[in-house]
Amino acid sequence: MDRANEFAANRPALFGLAYRMLGMRADAEDVVQEAFLRWQQAKPEEIRSPRSYLMTVAARLSLDALKAAHRKRETYFGEWLAEPVVTETPDQTLEKAESLSLAFLYLLETLSPAERVAFLMREIFDESYEEVALMLETSEGNSRQLVARARKHLQQRQPRFAVDRPRHEAVLHRFLTACSSGDTAALFTLIKEDAILHGDGGGKAPAVVNPIYGADKIVRLMLGLVRKQPAELQGGYMTAINGQPGFVFTLGDQVASVLTLDLDEDGLIQAIYVVANPEKLRLTVI
Repeated sequence: MDRANEFAANRPALFGLAYRMLGMRADAEDVVQEAFLRWQQAKPEEIRSPRSYLMTVAARLSLDALKAAHRKRETYFGEWLAEPVVTETPDQTLEKAESLSLAFLYLLETLSPAERVAFLMREIFDESYEEVALMLETSEGNSRQLVARARKHLQQRQPRFAVDRPRHEAVLHRFLTACSSGDTAALFTLIKEDAILHGDGGGKAPAVVNPIYGADKIVRLMLGLVRKQPAELQGGYMTAINGQPGFVFTLGDQVASVLTLDLDEDGLIQAIYVVANPEKLRLTVI
């Protein structure tokens, strides 16, 4: 067995699992590196299959890291959103792209660590219930219950819809144009009445501390920001953020914030995510 090649072949899945679990690129990279070290040291009899072994190791490391991260996030200022990453992957399926979105990662935060890892392994990375059970050191029946409970919880919180990229880009473009031009009427045609805006400044950059509920409040906030900070809202570029169209706002040559939209089945904006914490704006390409 060529261990280096086997690891390289599985590395994208390992990083994908760890990032979805932890929401931070550096933390995910740490998990992948530790998984590599354990892979190099593993005895042949411990490896049922390369992928199964590596996914199990990465999942367990991610669980441990998530418990430590939760303790730190208890004192985080305002809402905590995942670190945005640039994802220029045209061949990515809509379902896989959606599972990487800031909206989906936000929902994952509402699951228990065990539910989260079980759901991701089974529903996103196509691992068997047997593999999930072995990873969690539980029964296959319990692993099925964990996945079913997570799936039901996520569906109740927000049904999942895969919106094609051109349509998503068009809505984002119209939203940004309406904001920059102060077109209130256009904004109300784009945003659902019960939409939510989430912001993450981490106490290090201006951002809403608590979610903003309702189209009326969101429109007033966005138009107010245009009047107060036109340079931030008008300078920037569109790119693929977490598998979906997003916009990077800039001040000079510095990234000021990142914005993504979550759309419903009719193409209306049901949630807006804005990350302004400078510690989360490295915008690494994955």
